[in-house]
Amino acid sequence: MIKYLGSKRRLVPVLADIARRVGATSALDLFTGTTRVAQAFKQEGLAVTAVDTARYSEMFARCYIETDSRLVDHAALAVAVGALNELPGRPGYFTETFCVASRFVQPANGERIDAVRDAIEDRYRGTALYPILLTSLLEAADRVDSTTGLQMAYVKNWAPRSFRPLDLRVPELLAGPGTAVRGDAMVLAGELGPFDLAYLDPPYNQHRYFTNYHVWETLVAWDAPAHYGVACKRIDARDPTTKSVFNSKPAMPGALATLLRAVECRVLVLSYNDEAWVTQAELEAMCSHHDEVVALSFDSQRYVGAQIGIFDPSGNKVGKVSHVRNRELLVIAGPGDDVRRLAAAAPLADALVR
Repeated sequence: MIKYLGSKRRLVPVLADIARRVGATSALDLFTGTTRVAQAFKQEGLAVTAVDTARYSEMFARCYIETDSRLVDHAALAVAVGALNELPGRPGYFTETFCVASRFVQPANGERIDAVRDAIEDRYRGTALYPILLTSLLEAADRVDSTTGLQMAYVKNWAPRSFRPLDLRVPELLAGPGTAVRGDAMVLAGELGPFDLAYLDPPYNQHRYFTNYHVWETLVAWDAPAHYGVACKRIDARDPTTKSVFNSKPAMPGALATLLRAVECRVLVLSYNDEAWVTQAELEAMCSHHDEVVALSFDSQRYVGAQIGIFDPSGNKVGKVSHVRNRELLVIAGPGDDVRRLAAAAPLADALVR
């Protein structure tokens, strides 16, 4: 799994437990990101629909959620990964843009990424192996990058992991059905249900996933876009159509309230934190069309930028971080019996917030 802002690794066992306790057989993960939560639901035997606007998220969802491992030719997959690992490097757009003009990956690995990505496109486009192999490449590239986990910048000196050779691995596929959808949650929410369980983890602030992970966006699109700035961001990052309403402080509360009413589900779980633009009371009010609402609270480590400090574009430290931990909230809404059953299991959390 790639390094990812807002990863819900700690909450995954809690969310899987919620799915079990409410007896869910179908689930929606509406801002799926790396599909970590969607995978946990699928492992519980749920039929999962994973949605996101990002191209890389769609590829992860096609690999881990939509692909049924029981239907995969695993021998052919192993041969394909082995063959891609044997390819010599060949410099191209990725090397020039992300290894020379910027420093996200060391050039030797960049040349191999170029060669492997071209081969995946030429040999496997349109096949069942395509999303699996592209996911393998994304994860391999992430293991040798030189960032703190975000792609708005790269570290001043090469990260130790960047010296390792690029190595593709066979992804750990899951059995069972699933659906991957790329699109805007605001447009799709009311068209996808109904579901037993819906999980929403919308963006919390002005930071955009499109620019935070623009390198992976380009690696999937493979469209050699014009770019700008030190980080060589895609030129379409300046296009209003690539911006989310959830990154706008004035627009976000109304959009979230509309979205929550549009989702068709028996039990709704909304993930948020105490540093976001909307308060817990406001979140609970947005979910009040359900019979009952509770909120669970979890102590959490803040995003990576809060761990390393604040720096200017030249790499000089210019600010001090005020705190390194915050509170993650899970707002749970649904039928009274279901919600009370989950509230009774509140020891899973640090606190049941009233």
